[in-house]
Amino acid sequence: MFGRRRGRGSRTKSGTAQSGAASGPSLPPHAGMLSCRVLDPVTEPVRQADFVVTDSAGRRVVGGETDPFGNLVATVPAGDYRLGVTAEGFTPFHGPVTVAEGDHANLGDVSLQVARPPQLPDPGEWEIEPTHTQIGFTARHIGMARIHGRFNTFAGAVRIADRMEDSAMHVVIDASSIDTNVRMRDDHLRSGDFLDVERFPALEFYSERFVHRGGTRWGVTGALTLHGVSRTITLDTQYLGLGNGLEGETRAACRATTELHREDFTLTWQTMLARGIAVVGPSIKIEMDIQIVPKG
Repeated sequence: MFGRRRGRGSRTKSGTAQSGAASGPSLPPHAGMLSCRVLDPVTEPVRQADFVVTDSAGRRVVGGETDPFGNLVATVPAGDYRLGVTAEGFTPFHGPVTVAEGDHANLGDVSLQVARPPQLPDPGEWEIEPTHTQIGFTARHIGMARIHGRFNTFAGAVRIADRMEDSAMHVVIDASSIDTNVRMRDDHLRSGDFLDVERFPALEFYSERFVHRGGTRWGVTGALTLHGVSRTITLDTQYLGLGNGLEGETRAACRATTELHREDFTLTWQTMLARGIAVVGPSIKIEMDIQIVPKG
């Protein structure tokens, strides 16, 4: 909720800011400024909180992060807006703000409330539900553009322990199921230049280390075996909570990301184009949307 104003102007009971004279750098024509300070329940600044300003049609106008002191400042065309602020472990904030031409709408202090963490899955044996799971990746192509792909065939099991930190997971991915929507490129990625699927038909990930990083964030650390080489990696994971499927079955969901360096897995193919640009960049970003269901 909004606290006492700390700038010019005043605010209404609804939280909509009324404008006062702007200060600092000159504003563009027909523009105004909005600002506030984001605090936690004990009035400490919330740094790197995400904010977005949307117009009356719900379209994003501007966004960013709060600074080390919890401040956010944005310059927008004069008009009526809605400000949204989100931060890990806190309930999102949404409020209206009116920005007048040439003026400064100062919302003062915005206090975020601690969010209740989502319920964890019940202890027991769970398995990845492939229909609602995607394992994707992004890599540089010819040094400039990005290519996006996915693996279409995989299976996985998760053992949820009484203490979540003692849980374990095992995922097996069919290397030949790589799919970038370009057949010639996919055939090349399956060849001995890259994944060499005839010699190394599967990618495997096994973890017995779940570390709570606060709020809904977890680190899942384990061994990834790719191209016949095993390396320790950590999945930066956001737990999304429990839900029910169309048939009423319980399911849990999460998002996870990590970055791989292909030379760590002896993927050192360096065919160069005429200008000397590597066809595949040195790092590959892995992005996963995962749903698990009780093993039956």
